[in-house]
Amino acid sequence: MTALSVLDLSPITQGSTATQSLANSLDLARHAERLGYKRYWLAEHHNMPGIASAATSVVIAHVAGGTKTIRVGAGGIMLPNHAPLVIAEQFGTLAALFPGRIDLGLGRAPGTDMLTARALRRNLESADNFPQDVVELMGYFQPAEEGQRIRAVPGEGQTVPVWILGSSLYGAQLAALLGLPYAFASHFAPAELDHALDVYRTRFQPSAQLDKPYVMLGLNVFAAPTDAEAKLLFSSLQQAFVNLRSGRPGQLPPPVENYDRDLDPMAKSMLAQALSCAVVGSPETVRQGIDAFIRRTGADELMVTAQCFDHAARVRSFEILADVHKSMSKAA
Repeated sequence: MTALSVLDLSPITQGSTATQSLANSLDLARHAERLGYKRYWLAEHHNMPGIASAATSVVIAHVAGGTKTIRVGAGGIMLPNHAPLVIAEQFGTLAALFPGRIDLGLGRAPGTDMLTARALRRNLESADNFPQDVVELMGYFQPAEEGQRIRAVPGEGQTVPVWILGSSLYGAQLAALLGLPYAFASHFAPAELDHALDVYRTRFQPSAQLDKPYVMLGLNVFAAPTDAEAKLLFSSLQQAFVNLRSGRPGQLPPPVENYDRDLDPMAKSMLAQALSCAVVGSPETVRQGIDAFIRRTGADELMVTAQCFDHAARVRSFEILADVHKSMSKAA
């Protein structure tokens, strides 16, 4: 049965603070661990008023330190923003602190606007070096060789699974070439999903880390006791997307009844495309939606995200999904 995991952006809701958002992230991670989710990933975004996970490795330490068994990782680290050695040291340290529980997903996008990207690393050509940077980073996790001049300490000899993240054919090709697991950002950029999966699976070359293709897909899931309540929860994400795409990023807004009814056609079309990989509804609606998505894609794992305004509703959404998943597993 397809595994379930959690993707958390540590959303900062309107009227709240990053302190509360990070506390909510740890609370959700503890619930996810109790409910049997496989891993809990946090994402790197910058200059976003509604996202508290910018210092991703720090938040990973916060979550891993407050949980016991669930895998914790980055979904992902935007490698063009960082020197590979620094990330090797950070995740080597995390692996030393939490052995056998740390994942490292790597993305090529900056996770922000171009002006902020310059402030982060001041070299916009760094994205062109992404394949070389990934290989360099992975090399730092290998046992040190005699005479090696540059070493990641902590880092060398650590088992830190590396994933490639993507929303286009580029990441699919690189993951296949390097024999790495592939996570596709279908939860917000689904246009190339089917093509990317075909490229990854047909071109995959086995590696020391992985002997056959392994696909994780991002999926928005908003579950509630009724379809109407789930649709209301979903409106917070819809508003946030419209604001972001309109150049007005902000904190996660409260839900609005019938939000999409009065949207202009262009905004409706944008949401229909960007958020097409979303399952919104009651337990039965969620079961049908999850089943259809898995049958369509053959995903090995779903990385589920739910940008709910109310934290209790977000926890409940993941509880409902876990119950649905267990019932599907028993029926399989």
